[in-house]
Amino acid sequence: MKIYSGDTWTLAELQEQVSDQGRRSLLVPAADSKRAVLETFGEVLSFPAESDADLDALNDSLHDFADSIADNGNPPVTVLWQVAGPFRSDRSFGIICEVLQDAERYAGADLSVTAVLL
Repeated sequence: MKIYSGDTWTLAELQEQVSDQGRRSLLVPAADSKRAVLETFGEVLSFPAESDADLDALNDSLHDFADSIADNGNPPVTVLWQVAGPFRSDRSFGIICEVLQDAERYAGADLSVTAVLL
């Protein structure tokens, strides 16, 4: 997982880098609470409607999402996650980062995550 400062890189620049690498980008907009972040990931990555907004569901759904990339022959994906300033001090920020890193390891080259700190 890469982490960039929104003061240094614009979303357009990051999306261009992703595109230049032959990857699709998906933008997860900023949210200011753990529940809102988990729900936003679910909406952007089309997690099943019945999945709970908790860390276990995020982990399972990210693994399923990674499998769907490879199974469907889609180009690799880079998730650009905008991280709101106040959320960075939330204890769950670090835990969500660990879940995202685990999903990257699981997916290999098919999935990468870039956090953009706002």
